[in-house]
Amino acid sequence: MSTQADHGNELIPRPELTPDALRAALAIVAPGRLDEMQATKDEAFAEAVEWQSFSPVQSWVLMWARNIEIARRPELSASYAEAESNLEHEDPAVAREALRELSTVLDEALRAVRE
Repeated sequence: MSTQADHGNELIPRPELTPDALRAALAIVAPGRLDEMQATKDEAFAEAVEWQSFSPVQSWVLMWARNIEIARRPELSASYAEAESNLEHEDPAVAREALRELSTVLDEALRAVRE
């Protein structure tokens, strides 16, 4: 695991961008998602073979690094959960704001893992 800049109360350090490091981090911050991670990894590797491209594997790594970034940072995780819970709110303004916040959280997490 790398020692990146502190973003507040992080549960674990930011993992390296390797399948093993990401899996180890997920086992700590969201162990209930390990089966989902494995299934999407299998799909990404199958697509990589079919397409003769590393692009699906690179996308898989970034997707899970982003997901782990959110899970390892409680304030980001809370913002994500709140926004997600309001996506289908009956008030369209609340739903729009939730979509904006969700996009902001995802963008912030992706920027952080690309540092």
